Amino acid sequence: MKVFLYPNLGKNNCAEYTVEACNILRSCGIGFSVSEKYKDVFSDVNGMVFGSTEECMDNADIIIAIGGDGTILKCAGRASRLKTPILGINCGRLGFMASLEHSQLDLLRNLTEGKYTVSRRMMLEASASGEEGTYSALNDVVVSRSDDCKVSDFEVVKDGQIVSLIRANGVIFSTATGATAYSLSAGGAIIEPEMECIEFTQICPHTLFARSMIFSASSKIKVKCHTADNAHVHLNVDGNIVYRLSDGDEINIRRAKESLDIIDICGGSFFSSVNTKLMRPLKDTEG
Repeated sequence: MKVFLYPNLGKNNCAEYTVEACNILRSCGIGFSVSEKYKDVFSDVNGMVFGSTEECMDNADIIIAIGGDGTILKCAGRASRLKTPILGINCGRLGFMASLEHSQLDLLRNLTEGKYTVSRRMMLEASASGEEGTYSALNDVVVSRSDDCKVSDFEVVKDGQIVSLIRANGVIFSTATGATAYSLSAGGAIIEPEMECIEFTQICPHTLFARSMIFSASSKIKVKCHTADNAHVHLNVDGNIVYRLSDGDEINIRRAKESLDIIDICGGSFFSSVNTKLMRPLKDTEG
């Protein structure tokens, strides 16, 4: 078995946890590699193989992302195309997609015995009018106002039928995986991550009544933006601005052909995370 390590060294103690993970993997007879840009950091790690990120990913059976959910998002696109599963180790705060906390690294030994489950996650595909190519998202596709735009009007069409004409700061289309990210902060529902659906949530809508909607996975969604005074809105994919839109531009959103496999090595880690990372802080303040 070969593992590619994808650390986010901007996270506290990430380098230390990466070295600890390498020691455990080596003791299990698992080979591991990391990007050559980290050669100075991990040159003393016995058994470490260095190479280009693309080459290492292509040759790996499993990708271990060490950091947080953002770290998983950064390698999700290539991993989904390669059909290589990702195991996340959380060094951040929430980490809903990460199966392991840094205090549980010894559970990496379960990889050699197949003591884990794989959660298949639906992804989204987005394209902008007049722009060639598409963008894939594991979490969400967001159309939101830019700095030169105070508020925008958004027309949302599903399978040829208008479902919303709303003035707002933006609109979010998330997978079930992304339901605990931006959509949750904007008032969306928590969705079991293996569900295949598209959640539509409005950002600061100018209305007294606004609720999230859940669309079927087969839905084909079109978003048209209406702005004034030559203002613009942004197309954000998994937190990254990928395109600048003008008045009348359209975004097409649908289910992506690819999906991502995420390894759960603890069992029931999603609901445990919801309880401990979202509900527990509230419970701890009761008294």
